[in-house]
Amino acid sequence: MRVLVIEDDPKIASFVVNGLKQNGFAVDHAPEGAKGLALAGVVEFDAVVLDIMLPKMDGLTVLRELRQKKILTPVLILSAKATVDDRVKGLQAGGDDYLTKPFAFSELLARVQALIRRATHTTEPTKLVQGELTLDLLAHKVTRGGQEIELQAREFALLELLLRHPGRVVTKTMILEHLWDFSFDPQTNVVDVLVHRLRTKVDKDFPVKLIQTIRGAGYVLKPA
Repeated sequence: MRVLVIEDDPKIASFVVNGLKQNGFAVDHAPEGAKGLALAGVVEFDAVVLDIMLPKMDGLTVLRELRQKKILTPVLILSAKATVDDRVKGLQAGGDDYLTKPFAFSELLARVQALIRRATHTTEPTKLVQGELTLDLLAHKVTRGGQEIELQAREFALLELLLRHPGRVVTKTMILEHLWDFSFDPQTNVVDVLVHRLRTKVDKDFPVKLIQTIRGAGYVLKPA
């Protein structure tokens, strides 16, 4: 999943961006409204976290411009303004949810996940299972055949992506777009390296190899 954070406060931006990355999201950050609007126009994000009090172009203007451009990405508004009128203005401008500063990251994360579920019309499972392989989204734990497998955040995110598309090819482009931010170099072999690391942990000690390479296309998680 890929999220755009539009926030000018360096401390808050760092807090949100790092927290989302640690939870397996690819995150792009824009410190100004205009830059955020430009990014949202060229990249397909799963959600936007938008501060209202931005320099030059404020958050409500950004939000109205997004909706006028028919960009329907769900938006979580961040604001120090806590009155009912302020919340109403944000939602009327096209926001999908409103979170008042200061906030706990766990609440922001839960709200972002809920927005993505609603936007994709899916019921979020707590576990993704393929045969003897289980990925627990709540405990952030992976097991295969009852054996726990320790994964880094990006390895976990890649396995989640594969498990959400069992038997279907997941292309390198899909992996790059979901797991890396806008600053990645698409000419590098980061995807190959990541897949190799994941295979080493998920498949190496088991006779059945689940992660298959489809030459010239991408990767597929073999149905059990």
